[in-house]
Amino acid sequence: MSVRVITTRFSRRRDYCLSLLKTFVRPNGTKPPLVTSYTSSVGDWPLLGITIGQLLDVAERQYGDREAVVSVHQGIRKTFSQANEDANRLAAGFLALGLKRGERLGIWGQNTYEWYLTQFAAAKAGLILVNINPAYRPSELQFCLNKVGVKAIVCDEAFKTSDYYKMLCDLAPELPDSRPGELMSREIPHLKQVIIRTEKDLGGTYKFDDVLEAGESTHMRDLEKLSSDIQFDESCNIQFTSGTTGKPKGAMLSHHMLVNNAYGIGKRSGYGEKEHRICVQVPLYHCFGCVAGTLSSAHFGATCVLPSLGFDSDASVQALQDERVTSCYGTPTMFVDVLNSQRNKPRVLGHLFTGIMAGAPCPQELVESVMSELNMKDFLVMYGMTETSPVTFQCFPADAPSVRSSTIGYPSDHTEVKVVDENGRITKAGDSGELCIRGYCNFLGYWDDPEKTKEIMSEDRWLKTGDLAVIQPDGYAKIIGRIKDMIIRGGENLFPAEIENFLMQHPEVIEAQVFGVPDSRMGEEMAAWIRRADNSSLDEKALRAWCKGKIAHFKVPRYILFKDELPRTVTGKIQKFVMRDITIEELKLSS
Repeated sequence: MSVRVITTRFSRRRDYCLSLLKTFVRPNGTKPPLVTSYTSSVGDWPLLGITIGQLLDVAERQYGDREAVVSVHQGIRKTFSQANEDANRLAAGFLALGLKRGERLGIWGQNTYEWYLTQFAAAKAGLILVNINPAYRPSELQFCLNKVGVKAIVCDEAFKTSDYYKMLCDLAPELPDSRPGELMSREIPHLKQVIIRTEKDLGGTYKFDDVLEAGESTHMRDLEKLSSDIQFDESCNIQFTSGTTGKPKGAMLSHHMLVNNAYGIGKRSGYGEKEHRICVQVPLYHCFGCVAGTLSSAHFGATCVLPSLGFDSDASVQALQDERVTSCYGTPTMFVDVLNSQRNKPRVLGHLFTGIMAGAPCPQELVESVMSELNMKDFLVMYGMTETSPVTFQCFPADAPSVRSSTIGYPSDHTEVKVVDENGRITKAGDSGELCIRGYCNFLGYWDDPEKTKEIMSEDRWLKTGDLAVIQPDGYAKIIGRIKDMIIRGGENLFPAEIENFLMQHPEVIEAQVFGVPDSRMGEEMAAWIRRADNSSLDEKALRAWCKGKIAHFKVPRYILFKDELPRTVTGKIQKFVMRDITIEELKLSS
């Protein structure tokens, strides 16, 4: 082959590459419309190389006298200086109990100041915090404790019908007669220390307040050394997936992932532009609460307002008024209840103007109602999952209301995203497929489960979300539904999210959930559970008549059931598998 031919081919290849670059970058830094469903967001800030413990140290230096946390139901108010001092004391207390760097510390309880402190103290002591769902019963608790080898646990004494101490005693009958810190249990062999938020003397346990005072000067010196020794890439948190299709998996998250994700959330929300007070009514044990809530607030000197132990819409709305809240977090179902509470008993929400909805698909009608009725003009929707720290898409306050109510936003900074077809090939922009994520945000893997880790994350670090999505030419995305939730009716693909959003446009429908049920002829049929507005007399005939002509006939659910309550997890996520089972039984359908 002649030199001329080689040179000519090289020149063509160079020109082709330069033309590709021109399609991705413009002189003013903006991007032209996407051709394929791949994009990334660089952002205008560098990734941060600090740990969660160091984050609170920085917050004290920058915002020492500002309120860090207000636990309304406990009557507790703490500044960043006070919170950091308490976190250091608690971390020293953990060291005094003999806990070592890398050991797992479980936390099992509701939204309290003690939960807030434990998150930061565990990070300072080099422990891996294991977030345990407060709704777990003994068998679920036992699985989690044993799965990751929890050495110590911090928990509430009881909440409503959940007697946490009794459940621990049911699992470990040896506990009441054990010396604190010396539990020897056959069923939960790794657990040695139980720390309870209580004033009672409960056999075999430490009181939380006693641990807070247990550290001595030697432990404080050890803590100072740990602060510089702990690496930000170390695992600091394990969160269990919901386990709706099997046993829960423990997702390992690092300081680096959580610190940077929290910063990105707060920066895009505008928390750096003025002082904020955030109503954190979502559970702290969930990523939404302990990343977008506690960590984002520390970055920007915002105040975490905890209105109640567990979600209580009336308490939340009262806190919005009394605590001059500027931003409110919630899942879609939480905001449904907050809206109802405000409608039934209007409060003055003069300071509230922004907030975040996430944790489940966000119906457009609901987002619009929150913006208008709660005066949240800068309200945002964000998207993510536990395995991505959690947020990977988020709107901007400057986005048009129509964009913020109909999309999940633009990719988070320092994150790559793509949509692929069933063969793993990137789709054209605007075409649907599975959403995949890559970046600093991707988790370290599932604890002691390499096979499950491989199922969700490829060797090139692309994480498969399991969500059906569309990335528009402008880079904003929409979630159509879960791949496993997609209904295939006689060969027609139906997406529940689309139909749920349509049904919620009816003025008397405050919540709609659509799912598939078995059908001998069509393979699957659609069923819908409808939650009506208070005092509504809407029935199936009237709803079907309203649907006629507004949506394709095959998108109208075959079965419509009206329900006062919908089954959900403690975080507000709807449990469609429970609805499906109940519907099959009620309608005598063959599964």
